[in-house]
Amino acid sequence: MRASDHRALTTLRTLLRSSHLAGPGDLPDLVMAAGEALGAAEARVYLVDYEQVWLVPLTAAPPRVDHGDAIPIDGTVPGRVFSDIRQHASTADGATTLWSPVLNGTERVGVLMLKLHPGTVAEPDLQDDALDVAALLAELVLTRAKYGDAVERTRRRADMSVAAELQWDLLPPLTFVSPEASVAGVMAPAAEVAGDTFDYAANGDTLHVAIMDAMGHGMEAALLAAVAVSTMRNSRRSGYALEATVLSMDAAVASQFGPDRFLTGIVGELHVPTGMWRWVTFGHPAALLLRDGRVVKSLDGVVGVPIGLGLLDGPPEVGQERLQPGDRLLLHTDGVTEARDEHGEFFGIERLESVLTREAADSRPVAETMRRLNLAVLRHQHDRLQDDATVVMLEWRTGEAARLAARVTNVPGRSG
Repeated sequence: MRASDHRALTTLRTLLRSSHLAGPGDLPDLVMAAGEALGAAEARVYLVDYEQVWLVPLTAAPPRVDHGDAIPIDGTVPGRVFSDIRQHASTADGATTLWSPVLNGTERVGVLMLKLHPGTVAEPDLQDDALDVAALLAELVLTRAKYGDAVERTRRRADMSVAAELQWDLLPPLTFVSPEASVAGVMAPAAEVAGDTFDYAANGDTLHVAIMDAMGHGMEAALLAAVAVSTMRNSRRSGYALEATVLSMDAAVASQFGPDRFLTGIVGELHVPTGMWRWVTFGHPAALLLRDGRVVKSLDGVVGVPIGLGLLDGPPEVGQERLQPGDRLLLHTDGVTEARDEHGEFFGIERLESVLTREAADSRPVAETMRRLNLAVLRHQHDRLQDDATVVMLEWRTGEAARLAARVTNVPGRSG
């Protein structure tokens, strides 16, 4: 066994065994110990905040808010490592700093910083070892986050409302990528979101995707959304068809909240082998179809009534659209297009399409496209959204599209 292989195995084994009795507050010490085993003088993990604007250092006792040593994602080397999912090594004053993406599957958790001793070179074996350690750290961060509040407090740049707390706990991971399809979503304002939510599930040949917008604000809207999502998941896991799932959601919302509360949304499913997208729309903005980097169609041929009002007297109409390899679908709530600046100008559908076209031209993966779209909406309203704004993007990839995407989603490459 090569010395570098022995070092990597020892580091991973030590990190894994030490983690068994470790809580979230112990993670910084585990990171430092792993860094020392790799020969680094300093090691630290930075986690992405809920707004996906900052990379925040994980400490044993993080402050409740206002992390003064956070690093902005846009315009920095660590931010580029996070955005591009690519390692980067830089040297200053004779010391090399190696930054590695921390990924849970394909969801971007943050970045790992290894500051090497002066004169030490970030050789390829060390870079590979850092990627392996970063992958294990991602698992540890997400599992240990359930045992305490250190990870949650790190990721928050502002106090979170109780309604937002409920909504974030309801979400699946923000990103899922397979060789054939991918999906990613973002919600804003992160600390105050209430009625908006989204969901997905990869089940064999079917990728289920949904977005919803519950009436009202605050806790009432959050509870309405929670009932709808839970009913949808229960129906899906019980083997219900798409039409029956929506009928169950309508009945559950009506029985819990009465006839004066409702919810809009899109519930759909992608048949991954063929690219057939089937969906039900209930009083919600239509999905946009992107092909070859531009919006070519609004899927507005199926428009149903909002659920919860008792207006569904039979199975809802189901729309169908056969996607082509590389096609993307954007699902969004009305808070995106109706975000207004100080002059009352809406963000609008044209600006939305412009952002999507620009990001497609730069070959951004779906998760980064959603992050940048979210930032564009926030900037338009100067970071003070008047309504929830949620976006979800679904991509179908086969053949050449899948091979091109694999270069982004496989183990990250290195850059000097």
